[in-house]
Amino acid sequence: MARTQNFSKKQPEVERVHINLSRLRKQGRKFEIVIDPDKADLFRTGAIEDIREVLSAQKIFEDAQKGIFSSEVDLELAFPKMEILDIAEKILREGELQYSAKHREKLQEERRKKIIEIIHVNSINPQNNLPHPVTRIQNAMEEAKVRIDDRRSAEDQVHDILKKLNVILPIRFEQKHLQIHIDEKYAKKYFKDIRKYGKILKEEWLSDGHYLCTVEVPSGLYTDLIDELSRKTHGGVDIKVMSKDDKHMEI
Repeated sequence: MARTQNFSKKQPEVERVHINLSRLRKQGRKFEIVIDPDKADLFRTGAIEDIREVLSAQKIFEDAQKGIFSSEVDLELAFPKMEILDIAEKILREGELQYSAKHREKLQEERRKKIIEIIHVNSINPQNNLPHPVTRIQNAMEEAKVRIDDRRSAEDQVHDILKKLNVILPIRFEQKHLQIHIDEKYAKKYFKDIRKYGKILKEEWLSDGHYLCTVEVPSGLYTDLIDELSRKTHGGVDIKVMSKDDKHMEI
């Protein structure tokens, strides 16, 4: 007699997310909220303050995809004396974002375009000192089978992707050296932002509380760094580009 097999258990299919949600596990239970993914990101960064703008439904789910709500008993056990909107905010802030396949594809395409832009603006072909055309970078990424991680920013992925492209394309990033001086009022709050853009070569905390550093930044990113620091410090920053002969040129 032939042995029958059970093909009904396909966990990857069951776990596939077709809606955008945030999930938090507490007290052995799963709690989910259905969200607008773009607004969720804005809420987490503080650009949106009202959780209601993020929620597609002001409900807490045990399984949002199946439309199963969390019981009042489970909610009280995991979130004692908390209102629904407060629970939703906690889930969004502390939970894991689960994006639909459609939104992940959107994020990947946006990051792919951003990565290509960064490489095109910042790099040159050392054989002729000219930038690589966008189409050449696109083709090289396809040939190298580059995969875009939708959980990491474009800037965070460029370095790893360049390693793969170097096998296919002769490519080199051009760097600029900047001297940055941040006023004491803003120094402790924003000095770490510089590290997102480049490599700190030298830094010093001055006796008056001001911060001074020299940073190496890709040519195409240094204007972004200048714009961010100028905006956040309301002009309380002095940035100079160091010329090749080490003389400083004020911006």
